[in-house]
Amino acid sequence: MAFRGRRPELRGPPELYYDKNEARKYVRNSRMIDVQIKMTGRALELLCVPEDKPCYVLDIGCGTGLSGDYLSDEGHYWVGIDISPAMLDEALDRETQGDVILGDMGQGIPFKPGTFDACISISAVQWLCNANKKSDIPAKRLYCFFSSLYSVLVRGGRAVLQLYPENSEQLELITTQATRAGFTGGVVVDYPNSAKAKKFYLCLFSGPSTSLPEGLSEDTEEEKPAESTFTADSLGCSVPFLTAVSPYRIPYRIARRGVVRKSREWVLEKKARRRRQGKEVCPDTQYTGRKRKPRF
Repeated sequence: MAFRGRRPELRGPPELYYDKNEARKYVRNSRMIDVQIKMTGRALELLCVPEDKPCYVLDIGCGTGLSGDYLSDEGHYWVGIDISPAMLDEALDRETQGDVILGDMGQGIPFKPGTFDACISISAVQWLCNANKKSDIPAKRLYCFFSSLYSVLVRGGRAVLQLYPENSEQLELITTQATRAGFTGGVVVDYPNSAKAKKFYLCLFSGPSTSLPEGLSEDTEEEKPAESTFTADSLGCSVPFLTAVSPYRIPYRIARRGVVRKSREWVLEKKARRRRQGKEVCPDTQYTGRKRKPRF
């Protein structure tokens, strides 16, 4: 669901903004259709799925099913989820080949663990950064989304989420919650020097991470591998920042090699890991990891 014009927080919740009139634009406006298809093709390219093997793909914010139709044309099977009833009605009227369900991604992805081989999303994730009511806490909704997405992907599955961040803080918020949920990866920026063609793709890995794909550029000689370190200039901001999704992680067993079980170091490492997962952990004190005397 690509958007332009007013900032999203000034337009209300997405289920109200994407009404019947807005939904019709996505099936009648040739320019919007062309942009949607191009971004879907780029997302599928970044997924690096096998070309000779059909995959089961989850489409977050599927809208009228344009992205799903592209997946079907490429030989893949898909399921879409969207919060707008009007957009899904248009998808059903178009008789898309995939299945679509009505749901709020901020409340989690309602599928069993390991259901999907991959996931794509076109201009939907940034909506979770908005608080449309008092009970909406963007950080919690993002973590709920990413943790459930991590669960429904098979081990080693990938997700490519195209998004329009408002600023560097918003992008950092998104990547931080993705890291907490267990993902590795980074952000790929296509055409970073173009005001209109610039696109952000959050590439997430649910297994051992690999090198990130290269971002597209108007001058192919200037293409550079996209990494997790960016300046805010690519966002049109003045404050530099570092995204929270690291380009790689040290394998867990290698990192723990030489750590004695039940030692203070072992306990501190375990508590730090649980904090990264968002769980409540008792604060560290001088007694943490200290052996207790046997009782008589």
